[in-house]
Amino acid sequence: MAVDLRGRTALVTGATSGIGAETALGLARLGARVGVVGRDPARTEAIVARIRRETGAQADGFVADLSEQAQVRRLAAEAGARYPALDILVNNAGAIFSERHVTADGIERTWALDHLAYVLLTHELMPRLAAAPSARIVNVASAAHTRGRIDLDDRDGARRYAAMGAYSQAKLGNVLFTYALARRLSGTRMTVNAVHPGVVASGFAGNTHGMLKLAWRLIRPLLITPEKGARTSLFVATAPEIAGVNGRYFARCRETDTSPLSRDQALQEKVWTLSRRQVGIEE
Repeated sequence: MAVDLRGRTALVTGATSGIGAETALGLARLGARVGVVGRDPARTEAIVARIRRETGAQADGFVADLSEQAQVRRLAAEAGARYPALDILVNNAGAIFSERHVTADGIERTWALDHLAYVLLTHELMPRLAAAPSARIVNVASAAHTRGRIDLDDRDGARRYAAMGAYSQAKLGNVLFTYALARRLSGTRMTVNAVHPGVVASGFAGNTHGMLKLAWRLIRPLLITPEKGARTSLFVATAPEIAGVNGRYFARCRETDTSPLSRDQALQEKVWTLSRRQVGIEE
């Protein structure tokens, strides 16, 4: 891509490995100053050093467990203090978990990390995004959203928990959130879009066990590389030809349709209100 991002700043979550690392490297190669967010300090330092070594670009490391709302807020405060304006935000961090776990905030971990962290971090960084000449928000979702259902009566899986069901629900949440936010950004210099990166050979299933982990190991040789998986995120974050495009969903660097359920505007608004309430944002 013949894109010059010198003078631009980007923040990528889940950037210590896999798609996130390749997205951060790709943005840095185009000249952007890149903030990388990771949960592990050593791995975060390692990707910062790699970006600087391989691209010569400025890179900054931020350490946070995005399943915890206090840490999301701290991350936003630290990034906001360092960056007067933010041109690109890539909400990428996520995982799938074999076992149900409730976070310190009393929320099921998959929903907290894979969905609510997108909502809260975007909200907290909105002043910095608004300060950029134009800003792009990229929400890394998944084709798994097509199998997702938002169970408003058992959203946290207290009665029935399944790893893939929780993941698909969170990815549907990403798409619903993208559409709802896009309506609110209409007429501004900010856009938000969602992407499906493809099924990538990464550490995505590192928190699984049993049949799910075995299945992942069996199919892993057939999956695409993290570098290929990052291409759609990079395209949506930088491509000049989609400047101003807002509230869309991309796969393989092309706009594509999402599930009928994801296009239910009433559900979008319900999940918007619920999600903001869960992270303590007053309407």
